[in-house]
Amino acid sequence: MATTSDIRNGLCIKYSHDIYKITEFLHVKPGKGPAFVRTKMKSVTTGKVIDNTFSAGHKIDEVRVETHKFQFLYQEGEFYHFMNTEDYTQIRLLEAALDAPKLLKEGEVVTVLINTENDTPLSVDMPASVTLKVTHTEPGVKGNTATNATKPATVETGAEVNVPLFINEGDTIKIETEKGTYKERVKE
Repeated sequence: MATTSDIRNGLCIKYSHDIYKITEFLHVKPGKGPAFVRTKMKSVTTGKVIDNTFSAGHKIDEVRVETHKFQFLYQEGEFYHFMNTEDYTQIRLLEAALDAPKLLKEGEVVTVLINTENDTPLSVDMPASVTLKVTHTEPGVKGNTATNATKPATVETGAEVNVPLFINEGDTIKIETEKGTYKERVKE
């Protein structure tokens, strides 16, 4: 049994007859009244995100998890198939368990959280950034670089990302997976 002082990003807890992964938290100590922890939690079964406030010292039921490296193989409907990089066993997960499924390309290695009680996969942690090739974008207008102007670009996985005007089709870009935003152009 853990308390609110143990809350951190990525912690999996049992809450309201489901398992939730904490994605954001903030310890708040107001000038008047007791301290509390404001959290944003994502259900690992449905993908639903909820906001919740725990009073300081509140007991939370922590779920013990192990992390394993898995390679993304392919998508089949709403299921995503992964292979363990150590023992080559395969699992399939629902799209709701993934944080950024549109940025996942075949062969990408991700970290999968597995519940140690019943060996069920809970969620997938993407790498901090992914490198993808731009498959379609409109050409930039010459001379329109004085402002931080952006344009939509489609990458090889089908995701759409706003990129600066100098990015062209065929360029390889690095995308921050947490926000789904352009980070930089990658030289080949």
